[in-house]
Parts: sequence; C-alpha cells; structure tokens
Amino acid sequence: MFEKLRNIFQVPELKRRILFTLALFVVYRLGEHLPSPGVNAKALAGAFESQRGTLFGLYDLFVGGAFSRATVFALGIMPYISSSIILQVLGAVVPYFEKLRKEGEEGQKKLTQLTRYGTVLISIIQSLGYSVFLVRMSGQGSAVVPNPNWLFYVSTIVTQTTGTIFVMWLGEKITEHGIGNGISLIIFVNILGGVPNRIFAAIDSFRAGSLNIFTGLLLLALMVAVIAAVIVMTQATRKIPVQYAKRIVGRRMYGGANTHIPLRVNTAGVIPIIFASSFMILPTTLAQFVSPNSPFAAIGQWFTRTSFVYNIIYGLIIIFFTYFYTAVVLNPNDLAESMRKNGGFVPGIRPGRKTAEYIDRVLSRITLPGAIFLALIAVLPDVLIAASGAQYLSFGGTSILIVVGVALDTLQQIESHLIMRHYEGLVRGRIRGRQRM
Repeated sequence: MFEKLRNIFQVPELKRRILFTLALFVVYRLGEHLPSPGVNAKALAGAFESQRGTLFGLYDLFVGGAFSRATVFALGIMPYISSSIILQVLGAVVPYFEKLRKEGEEGQKKLTQLTRYGTVLISIIQSLGYSVFLVRMSGQGSAVVPNPNWLFYVSTIVTQTTGTIFVMWLGEKITEHGIGNGISLIIFVNILGGVPNRIFAAIDSFRAGSLNIFTGLLLLALMVAVIAAVIVMTQATRKIPVQYAKRIVGRRMYGGANTHIPLRVNTAGVIPIIFASSFMILPTTLAQFVSPNSPFAAIGQWFTRTSFVYNIIYGLIIIFFTYFYTAVVLNPNDLAESMRKNGGFVPGIRPGRKTAEYIDRVLSRITLPGAIFLALIAVLPDVLIAASGAQYLSFGGTSILIVVGVALDTLQQIESHLIMRHYEGLVRGRIRGRQRM
C-alpha cells in the first residue's frame, strides 16, 4: 500500500493536481471560520441547539457547521446544488432546456452559465431568509444580532452571496485543475469535518458510563457493515447486452462489436434523500415560527426524527423520489433512439419502441431494491438515536452515501492517472465511481 501511495507522487501531473486540491481545501476551511458581520457567534451557538432536528440542522451538516456559526460561507455550496437540480428537472419537462441538454458541449456551456445565474438568485433569496432567521433567533432572548437594522440585512445578503459565489468558483477550479469533482469534494470535506466532534462525543459517553465497550464495538461493526453495503450498492449495475451491426463506409468496416449498457441500481444517487429530508423536516421547521398552541405546532411534533410516523413516511417519500429522479436523469426513449441511429440493438428485442419498453421495464425492476436500500440507510441513524438517545449516531444515511460516493469517484480518477502512466492501480480490480452531483 505504501508503494502504491508513493506512486501517486511520482506522476508530476497527478502530484500537482492533488496538491492544488489540498491547497484550495485549506482556503475553504479558513473561510469557514471568518465571521459574518453583525452576528454574535457565541449567542448563536447556544440558540442553535434547538434547531438540530430541523431543516436548518440538515443544512448545517452540508456546510460543515458554518451555518450555525454564521460565517461568510454559511450558505456553502447548497445554492449551486439547488440550482443544478432545478435545471436537471426542467430539462425533463421544458423543451428549451431539453434541447440545450442534447446540443453537446455548447449546450452544456449554456446550462452551466444558467446554473451560475440561478446560484446567484437562490443565494440572494436564501441569504435574506438567513438574515431574518438570525433576527428571529435574537428575539428568543439571546442577542444573536445586537443591531437588527437595514444595514445588517444588506451586509448579510452581500456577504453570503459573495461567499457562495467564491465557494462555487473554488469547486469549479478543483474540477478543472485538481482531482475529483470539486463541488462534491467540498460537501465531502464538510461532512468529514464533523466526524471528530462525534468521535469526541462517543468518548465522553464512554467515560460517563452511558456507552460500554460491547456496545461501542457493536456500533463500530454496524458502521463498517453499512459502509460496505453502500459501496456494493453504489457500484451495483445491471448490464444489458448490446450488439452493433456491421457497416461499410468507403473501404472501412464499422460496427460488429458487442458491448453493454450499465444500468445502475442506484441511478439517482443521494438526491432522493436530500429531497425527502427537505420535505419531511419542513413541518418541524415551520413549527418553530408559530404559537405553541397552534394546531400546526402539534403536527410538527409528529414529524420529529425519532417518531415512528416520521420514519415510515420518510422512507416512502424516498422511494417515490428515487423513481422520479431516475426518470429525470435517464430516459429510455432517448437511449433506445441513440442505439437505433448507431446501428445497435439488444439481442432478441426489436429496435425502437420495443427496446425503450424493455429498458424501462428493467430499470423499474432494479430501481426498487435501490430505492428500498436508500430508505433503510436514511432511517437507520434516526432508529439508532431513538433506541439509544445518543446524538453522535447521527453520522449515517445521507452522510455515508455522499462520503462513499465522492471517495469512489476520486479514487477512480486517481486510478486512471496511474494506469495511464503504466503504474499499478491503488486496488485490485476496477473502481467504479457514481454519478457526479
């Protein structure tokens, strides 16, 4: 293993890319500790404890705690993720965006530009909401915002929007000059940044006697098993055999090759869990802004993370969004039409509509176990917290899926650089990453 790691730094280009990526990570982590003007960070830290199970707590996970500390990167890269998802959904229902998606490189450039514009717009809206949220936190007895005037709102919007644009720029530069997908790696770093705090919380529980050695080893074994299962499901594919007919163009013969279409069991990735989490945590979040005697406040109590009703509905919504997003990112009709134009066909299936129906039927069947798996992984941390009451067990579900997926994607790129220069790969066999965010 040490020999393989040494090989990484013997490839000049790969060494440069890795060091460049690490340097931008340092810049990003420094920005996560720059305070936003006009906010009392200590007062916010105490007031934010009541928001851990709400949408704001989920948001704080993806930005590495910057949201709860009110830093200049409080919004992080999430506005960019939201803009990308919106454009992907629009690409399936709006003809203009669907046309751009099919125009190749030029269309992708336009979509990227529209994604950037959407990021700025979403950042302005979210930063305004964030400033209102901070002021309301001040109204609960703690001076989170000592001077909640119009200057505070303007400075928060400018600071947070600029911070998001800078984070987006860092992510694009990592993708272009570094290693791996920059946007995904930023979320990866944010999630791993919270791991030490959970480890210290587990150590404190062990010292206090609430966690014994047997339970600790059992939880560690469970975490290893979950990570292994996520890796298997991330790489699992259903291969549909495809043959290409022979064609003679001039004096050359083309086609005649046998290949396959790899359909992933988890085509949608982690997006269904993000959609479902935002949907399910919304009642609890809105309940924070209504009177305790309001009927809506009682409904918010039903949707706490440790309730039975919450986890059942949460799992069903994840299954629904898995099918929905799979249909958005993978269109069997387009796939069948592309095969037909290139002279490809599935053995025993007529080209065209019959091929599209066959692909759709196979995709629907393999998506079901993937959707159920996503639902089980997502509710696992909530079940463990409900059973033990240990908040440090919240590392799981979405976090593990993102960490494993980004790690596989990055290792795949490193592997490609090593094999291209005749070095032995990092692991035996082939590493398959997952779809980029």
